Amino acid sequence: MQILRKKTLVTLVFYAAFFMLTMPALAAMPESFAPLVEKYGDMVVNIYTTQTVKQSDIPAFPFQDHQGMPEFFKKFFEQQAPGFHGQLVPQKRTSLGSGVITSADGYIITNNHVIDEADEINVRFANHEEYEAKIVGRDAKTDVALIKIEPKQPLPFVTLGDSEKLRVGDWVIAIGNPFGFEQTVTAGIVSGKGRTLGSGNYENFIQTDASINPGNSGGPLFNLDGEMVGINTAIYSRTGGNIGIGFAIPINMAKSVIEQLKTTGKVTRGWLGVMIQNVSQDLAKQFGLEKPIGALIGEVSPGSPAEKAGILPGDIIVEYQGKEIAQMNMLPALVAETPVGEKVDVTLIRDGKKKVVTITVAKLEEDEMAGPDAAQESVLGLTVQQLTPELAQSLKIKDKEGVIVSNVEPNSAASEAGLRPGDLLLEVNRQEIKSLEDYNKVLAGVDKKESILLLVKRGSHTRFVVLEPAQ
Repeated sequence: MQILRKKTLVTLVFYAAFFMLTMPALAAMPESFAPLVEKYGDMVVNIYTTQTVKQSDIPAFPFQDHQGMPEFFKKFFEQQAPGFHGQLVPQKRTSLGSGVITSADGYIITNNHVIDEADEINVRFANHEEYEAKIVGRDAKTDVALIKIEPKQPLPFVTLGDSEKLRVGDWVIAIGNPFGFEQTVTAGIVSGKGRTLGSGNYENFIQTDASINPGNSGGPLFNLDGEMVGINTAIYSRTGGNIGIGFAIPINMAKSVIEQLKTTGKVTRGWLGVMIQNVSQDLAKQFGLEKPIGALIGEVSPGSPAEKAGILPGDIIVEYQGKEIAQMNMLPALVAETPVGEKVDVTLIRDGKKKVVTITVAKLEEDEMAGPDAAQESVLGLTVQQLTPELAQSLKIKDKEGVIVSNVEPNSAASEAGLRPGDLLLEVNRQEIKSLEDYNKVLAGVDKKESILLLVKRGSHTRFVVLEPAQ
């Protein structure tokens, strides 16, 4: 009996401690999200777009371009109608997404990919009232777009919050139009911050487990104060449906984009003129860092603001205007948001010592996009960086010049060709590559829809590799 009583007492103590620890979290949980939805749900709209495309009037066969077609049928089609694909007939293609009202006079935020190439854009409210919308401006690099309707009366609109204040674990709710189910509300938490998907230079996504599905794109992510803290944009899924990994554009990143689109219809970005890469554990050791942090400079563009300020390859930027650069992808977004001509303080580590330099931010021109303040954009799943002495030492490479493969996307053309991080690129389409500048110049003249021939060195061996674009 004594043993039983002791076990009972231990159990009671355990549960008492458990409830004491969990009570703050339970108290923080809202009793219901209904008040938020009732107050802010009408500010979320459904967006329906129509695009006219030309398609063949001949039904599609399972054998495209005769590939895989039985030999008899292949010869028949080649003899009877070589190259014939039927008449091109205009057809309507529709898509749907979400948006959120940001002003009483009808400005609406959504994703660029929701309205991209649309001939007609229609906005439907929760009360089923509909309006035709016009594009004010759109920015493919951040996937943000601003459209405008002419409402019959002033509209309720959202308050833009501060996404920097979001913490991993905070409650958020998403409202949108998934699969055409209007005014769908889902709730979850912030699962992560500063996420990248490898689709562009200006990525700093909020990750959430609030259900986001096709049709949610462009809709708002709200905090419990009813402030819009993100624009729901993408999901990670192998089936096309939600598996608890959704991504939203931080509203702080979108604010400057929206304001510029509203005033000028386009976006002007700041530029430093550096090529950067992530700091791995191995690189952190090589550079004497306690932990992998910051953005490692691989190349400095000649005549750029960075060069004028004395930035050197091998420098590691750890702070920008007082904000810590925990990950490489944080820097491009911060630079892009900086007004042209503004002087900024950049803290970097050089030879194990901290150094503060002041840089005057310049305007990013389109012809400089080959070398922006970010890692080289992926081409057919392949991302490269300038080979530096530190990288060569870290990877035990004897070569002193060239470009190194820094990332290979799964299931990409580069992956299918067997390329790996650490491979050294010597040639692209039989043209010698000694620097990132050479690589960018050659790549600028390459048709990405055609095969690309690479000469790759791995260890002491070289071989040719063909990158085939997806069909």
